[in-house]
Formats: sequence, structure tokens, C-alpha cells
Amino acid sequence: MERNRSDEKTRRKPSGAAVPRAELTEALYRAFFEEWAERGFSALSLERVAARAGAGKAAIYRRFRSRLAFADAAISTLGLRIALPETEKPTLEEEVFALLLRARAVLRHPLARRILPDLHAEAARSEEMRAINDRVAAARREQAEALLDRAICRGELSEEVDRELALDLLVAPLYWRMVVRGVSPSRGDLAMQSRAITAGLKAAVNEKVPPQ
Repeated sequence: MERNRSDEKTRRKPSGAAVPRAELTEALYRAFFEEWAERGFSALSLERVAARAGAGKAAIYRRFRSRLAFADAAISTLGLRIALPETEKPTLEEEVFALLLRARAVLRHPLARRILPDLHAEAARSEEMRAINDRVAAARREQAEALLDRAICRGELSEEVDRELALDLLVAPLYWRMVVRGVSPSRGDLAMQSRAITAGLKAAVNEKVPPQ
């Protein structure tokens, strides 16, 4: 019996502060983004982040070895949450409209609209932040590639479509209007953007240059 109790102690998971609790991690992420939105990444304090989350600084360092590692995890987690869902609408224009609606919902969040410009500014100054930003952007562009593939299968886009240009066209007008200009478009505005973007996608074809 003694051996069995000993085995049970060995198998028992650790408890208490030593276990990174999911709800505390969530609170730390939220506090991290709030602090970032208020002060900018360069002035972000992990002590203030911990205080916002109602935790000690040790709670952060049990999870992340540095402020940059914290940013990497937080941005990656946010990137997964705002990932555009795969929607199979009957036409390319309807798929573009659905994508813009989802992107508008994300960009309407006050924290996102304040953090994104600062994130891009940090990426211009820091190779590490550039790498983080590029990874998240690549994941979102992979999803948008699926939209292009479906349009090609339906015969709405040429197989020779310039994918890099097409991927830029999908959300760049909306990002410019909402993040750079600070204007939130109506559904009617998005419908107009969808028509214009769809026309642009159909025109974004790599021309084959005949051999000389």
C-alpha cells in the first residue's frame, strides 16, 4: 500500500503557482495588448503588464524568457484568433465581400487599430519583430491563397494570376482606410470595394513575354 501511495504522488501533476494556468495566460495577453496600445512597444513595461493582469512579474517569466518572446507568443495567438475563416461562396466577389466583413470586424477593435501601426514601425526597426510580423502575415496569406485557388477552379481567375499582387489587393484598400485614415466603411462601402478588388484580381495576370 505504501508503494501505491508513493506511485500516486509521483504521477500527480504539480499544482499551484508552478502551473501556468490558461486563464492567467489569457489575462497576461490582454494586459500586454492594453499596455502596448497605451504606451507603444518601446515603452512597454512587463511590471505594468503583470500588475494589469493581477499577477507578479514571475508569472510572465515562467512563460516567456523576454519581452520579445512575450510579443511573439501574444501576436501569434492573436493571429490565430483573427484568422479569416474559409468561406466557399458561389462567386469570387461574394468571397471577397465575406473576407472584407471579417477583416473590418477585426480592424474595428480599438486595440488592434492602435497596435498595428506601432507593430509595423517596430518591424521596420527590429529584425526580430520583422520576423514575428512576417510569420503571422504569411499564415494569413496562406488562407487567402485558398480563396484564389477556389476562384481559379471556378474559372473566375486565370491560372496566370500574379498571386503576390492579388494577395496585396485583397485587404490593402480596407487596411489603408481603417488603420491609416481611421475611417470605418459601411457595408455599402465594402460592397463597392469588393467589386473593385474583384476587377483588379481578374486584371492581375502575368503577361507572357514572347521569346526574343
